[in-house]
Amino acid sequence: MRLETNHEPEDELQPEYDLSKLLKDGVRGKYAERFQQGTNLILLDPDVARAFPSSKEVNDALRLLIQTARLAVDA
Repeated sequence: MRLETNHEPEDELQPEYDLSKLLKDGVRGKYAERFQQGTNLILLDPDVARAFPSSKEVNDALRLLIQTARLAVDA
């Protein structure tokens, strides 16, 4: 059974933080293109993420793989 509530959540925002004034000059997506150019996020499968818990470890392993592949091509 679902309980119905008739009250609005209390606004905890202090009066000095008037969002209509703070956000009046905001432009949606202003930095979206620049952000996408400098971002390369890759989602790891859970088993891979467990093997490499930090981005440094992932990068080190990939660099080693690149070096190994280059050696195999040069041989």
